[in-house]
Amino acid sequence: MNHRVSNLNNHFSASRPPLFTLKTFVPFDFDRCGDLKGKTVFITGASRGIGLEIAKRCARDGANIAIAAKTITEHPKLPGTIYSAAKEIEALGGKCLPLQCDIRDD
Repeated sequence: MNHRVSNLNNHFSASRPPLFTLKTFVPFDFDRCGDLKGKTVFITGASRGIGLEIAKRCARDGANIAIAAKTITEHPKLPGTIYSAAKEIEALGGKCLPLQCDIRDD
């Protein structure tokens, strides 16, 4: 095994305490990234939650958005699908391409 992978595995093992902690959260500054009008953004997990909110913000700035998520049918406990998210995004002025896929590596 590669020594870097071994070190990484050792770092994340349950028997060792973490070497660092995140003390401050710095939110993404959309104002510093420039104009998104006409640019294309690929967002995973955008059928609900943080991914959807990021996609909606990009839509307000005029971006073309490709959303990738697993959910294509309504879940009884979790609202939202890639198609309902696409409608919300397009209602805010963005163009949206919903892509059903599972990017997990099980």
